[in-house]
Amino acid sequence: MMIKKELELYVHIPFCVKKCAYCDFLSGPAGEQERASYVDALIREICRRGSEYCGYEVSTVFVGGGTPSILEGEDTARIFRELRKNFVLRDDAEITMEVNPGTVTEDKTKAWKACGINRLSIGLQSVSSGELKMLGRIHTYEDFLYSWDLVRRTGFENVNIDLISAVPGQTVESWSRTLCTAAELRPEHISAYSLIVEEGTLFYERYGGDGSRSRGDGGQQWPPLPDEDTEREIYKATEKILSGYGYHRYEISNYARPGYECRHNLGYWERKEYLGLGLGAASLIGEKRFSNTRDMGLYLDGHAGGETELLTVRDQMEEFMFLGLRKTEGISPEDFGRKFGKTLSEVYGEQIRNLERQGLLEVCGGRIRLTERGIDISNYVFAEFIF
Repeated sequence: MMIKKELELYVHIPFCVKKCAYCDFLSGPAGEQERASYVDALIREICRRGSEYCGYEVSTVFVGGGTPSILEGEDTARIFRELRKNFVLRDDAEITMEVNPGTVTEDKTKAWKACGINRLSIGLQSVSSGELKMLGRIHTYEDFLYSWDLVRRTGFENVNIDLISAVPGQTVESWSRTLCTAAELRPEHISAYSLIVEEGTLFYERYGGDGSRSRGDGGQQWPPLPDEDTEREIYKATEKILSGYGYHRYEISNYARPGYECRHNLGYWERKEYLGLGLGAASLIGEKRFSNTRDMGLYLDGHAGGETELLTVRDQMEEFMFLGLRKTEGISPEDFGRKFGKTLSEVYGEQIRNLERQGLLEVCGGRIRLTERGIDISNYVFAEFIF
């Protein structure tokens, strides 16, 4: 009996009700006809790709966006019927879909459950109405609570809540209120990402690349972004508060109750093979990283192909280090040796010794991981492994 290789699937739904002020993802509003045409094109790609990956078994599926929950339940059901028809999904596959408050209905939650979706990720971001408005979110905290109640009543027992910290005007106290309010709902997982002002977003127009206060939107004065000290305090408060509620940090920005770590995202950090389906979706298969076209017209016409990059051994080593070190358990020197045929000390011995001397890396249980100080300046640590 042939043993199939493991594969993760990512499915991109590039639609939303309104573009958020901080969002640089490939997404935007669209009418019903464009959404229907997109689902048709996505299904055609699923059928085509399925035959190419018949030697694989799917361990996780992640439907992201955009706002996948903007689709009607029947459209979501069509997508999953084709996924199951064209790919081999493991019986215990983790199947996640991102949902946003304001787009959740009882009919949709029942459809998601019937599709076999067993994990939801809800974009709350903040419990403050002022912060939500400034972020450009379409929902209120009350809208979120309505969605939360629906998904729990429908029987979803593995739910993540997404939060964004270090937003303009935020203090340690206001962030702590958001964290405690979310944690008291007892979700299985909490993602707490720090805001990054990305070029091409409304936030970039307001604040520029240096995060300074600026005027915009009719001359309105926007509150400043938290300074570095405040941002560091916010980050430290996150672990302290969430650990008190029984969540453990298993990655720089992700917290889970025991046994509810996101298997799909762990696959990214461990460089497992994954296939992206949909507009602009990225893939990693073997030594090849490739992505679909970002041009909607081309995608709808069936021309999904985009850029392709053949990764060198050096590229793969670098990714092994800076992705693996995102996990709080760190990386295994034995895994490095098995994968690349060289010891970790042969390739990165000098960098590791220097970072240990600076108190940024430590050896624990035979693994190499970031220290608390290393987490604070993780980008500096990661850069040390890139040539």
